[in-house]
Amino acid sequence: MELRVLNYFVATAQELNMTKAAQKLLVSQPALSRQIADLEDELGVKLFNRQPRHLTLTPSGQYLLEQAKEILALTAKTKSNLQSSAVISGDLTIAAGESVGMQRLMNIVSNIIQDYPTVKIHILSGDYEFAEKKLNIGTVDFAAIIGNVNLSNYASIQLPERDVWGVLMTKNDPLAKKKAITPADLVGRTVLNSQQADTMHYFDNWLGNYKDDVNFIGTVNLSFNGTLLVKNNAAVMLTLDKIANTSSESGLTFRPISPALSEPITVIWKHETNLSPVAELFLNRLQASIADD
Repeated sequence: MELRVLNYFVATAQELNMTKAAQKLLVSQPALSRQIADLEDELGVKLFNRQPRHLTLTPSGQYLLEQAKEILALTAKTKSNLQSSAVISGDLTIAAGESVGMQRLMNIVSNIIQDYPTVKIHILSGDYEFAEKKLNIGTVDFAAIIGNVNLSNYASIQLPERDVWGVLMTKNDPLAKKKAITPADLVGRTVLNSQQADTMHYFDNWLGNYKDDVNFIGTVNLSFNGTLLVKNNAAVMLTLDKIANTSSESGLTFRPISPALSEPITVIWKHETNLSPVAELFLNRLQASIADD
């Protein structure tokens, strides 16, 4: 599969119209149609269902679209970093979840941008599985991982900060009068959980015998949309401290759980990978930042 043809396929999949895609790519419609047909012959699968004025992706086409986007992104990132190897430039890409530790990383990134204005920064937000997948594919330089997970396959640095678990609620919730929330306090309550914590059964031991008495209505992988449900008094949410807006005008407040639970924050990258100059700079400044604490 040539990169040029993959680019043609992605444009066609995004437009779902051969004529519009050809105009976007500055090629003739017959030439584009022939390239897509040749790609289908090469792969031995049908990528599009063809209708008179509209295309739809087949399951094989949808799969190829996801993979092609990753391939083209990695190609563009590699080209940018190679072309800028003589100076500190190129792209720095970090996949991360919501965490108090991100402030340290963003401070470093901000200083790099100030010192080297041609550097481009890309921050991809998602949970542990999302960040690890992006790192393994090679479309990010670093991943910031929250929690006690097995990271032995990666080079890593643990940050001094730790994320503290607690409950997010409205300020007029009866639980807001408490300094800390115990498992018994959640009995009979409607609760949103973190997707990663739910998958890893993180709160099972903490809840103990109260586990079956808590009404877990669902999960969120990033907290913002969960806060909207909390604001509507639809649920309280198990989340990390300093993630949600709890300012005076937000109507929300956070209370830590008791017994306390906290999570380490670890920056990881691939073993034996030749980092780009800007990625090396980021890593060096991160190490210096931790050493200075």
